[in-house]
Amino acid sequence: MIRWVSESEVIAMKKASVILDKDYVIGDIDPRIYGSFVEHLGRCVYGGIYEPGHQTADENGFRGDVMELVRDLGITVVRYPGGNFVSGFNWEDSIGPKDSRPARLDLAWFTTETNEFGLHEYISWCRKANAKPMYSINLGTRGVDAARNIVEYANHRGGSYWSDLRRKNGADEPFDIKLWCLGNEMDGPWQIAHKTAWEYGRIANEAGKVMKWVDPSVELVVCGSSHSQMPTFGEWELQVLEECYDTVDYISLHRYYGNPTNDTPGFLARTMDMDEFIKTVVAICDSVKGKKHSRKKINLSFDEWNVWYHSHEQDREITKRSKWGRALPLLEDVYNFEDALLVGSMLMTLIRNADRVKIACMAQLVNVIAPIMTQNGGAAWAQTIYYPFMHASRYGRGKALNALVSSPKYDCTDYTDVPYIDAAAVLGDDGSLTLFCVNRDMNDDYSLELDLRSFGELSFDEHIIIHHDDVKAVNTAENPNNVVPAMGPGGYFESGRFIAKVPALSWNVLRFSKE
Repeated sequence: MIRWVSESEVIAMKKASVILDKDYVIGDIDPRIYGSFVEHLGRCVYGGIYEPGHQTADENGFRGDVMELVRDLGITVVRYPGGNFVSGFNWEDSIGPKDSRPARLDLAWFTTETNEFGLHEYISWCRKANAKPMYSINLGTRGVDAARNIVEYANHRGGSYWSDLRRKNGADEPFDIKLWCLGNEMDGPWQIAHKTAWEYGRIANEAGKVMKWVDPSVELVVCGSSHSQMPTFGEWELQVLEECYDTVDYISLHRYYGNPTNDTPGFLARTMDMDEFIKTVVAICDSVKGKKHSRKKINLSFDEWNVWYHSHEQDREITKRSKWGRALPLLEDVYNFEDALLVGSMLMTLIRNADRVKIACMAQLVNVIAPIMTQNGGAAWAQTIYYPFMHASRYGRGKALNALVSSPKYDCTDYTDVPYIDAAAVLGDDGSLTLFCVNRDMNDDYSLELDLRSFGELSFDEHIIIHHDDVKAVNTAENPNNVVPAMGPGGYFESGRFIAKVPALSWNVLRFSKE
């Protein structure tokens, strides 16, 4: 019995409880919910994952210090090459000898793209990172013909024009890309070649059909609304799915949150919106299924999510000052401790919706609203949001359990009845149990009682915690370990229950194993 926290301490704390049962299964957690996103934007590629000449760079120009952080993060899939970038991108520009690839003006981010890092480099990088590719095609300025050609180039073994060109370019074996995105945020007026729902639904269906004719094993993600506040949200999903329901496999969701008003309680409650967003899209998918009398179930790809607001003003100034520059330092949010707490809650929201959310990509991976930051020619370090993601990816594999949380609640500007204790539970294939938990209370520690009686004999392994006295604390190149995981106060067993101390404003991981 481990008793890092005393009973007398516990008695004096506020109380919350979680009832867990091994048979209360929400669904299997698809490992692809621990994905990320690499776009040709800012310093995500150039100066991020790729920097020839860096002291840690390998023969391909891939930064070794970044690669080590990526592997530790446990990324499973990487969405690429956009994002807004893809809607003006010619994929053919990114293959063949580097010195013959054209430089193009990128109208999405008003920069110049050299195409030095392209399709072959992306596949090589994914393989070194132990991640699967998730490739986005251009359905803005391109269409059906380009869609079929890139699948042939990437996945067909040989004996055709495009597959033989891949072999000529140095890749004898197919790339075997199984997951494809049909464009990006096509409902957005900011998008190159923005379309109506009917226009997009038609081209997505026709492109998707020929892609599956070339390779029937691929899975397709169709664009949902850019976010839930779009005027067309809901109607967009309905119309698009009306056109392409039988062809596609997933529909995308994108959502970012910020705290520009410095309202920490309201900011930490944003996952109430995220959960409602997911459930609304699920309802729309199932309504189309019913209307079509279909047996097919469309699942969700939450392929852009994160905190994003810190860099908005800075980005406007950079773009105005350096239009058409290369690899400008755009969207470089420096994340603080409260951002890590919200990211933890967003990950738990994905876990709690594991029955329908099968893919998710934190946007993005390096430098651009990212868990990893670098200096050109210098250091790489983990931001505060890195660690909750690492914990979820490492310990959040298996089955998502329905965690019945009883907690005091609070009201804030946009939400009522927000539980101070936010939790999600995962049953591992080896019988292990992990509880993720955020205490949203800014002032008070909690005694958290876990009812574990259905699991039989369990051993308490560890309590990992992220906590800082300053909610605005950040990690920097000079101080990369300012906000990092530590050993938590733990707890003790009592009559089939485990009593733990959960400090105020903290991210917690409680791990148990079968005896």
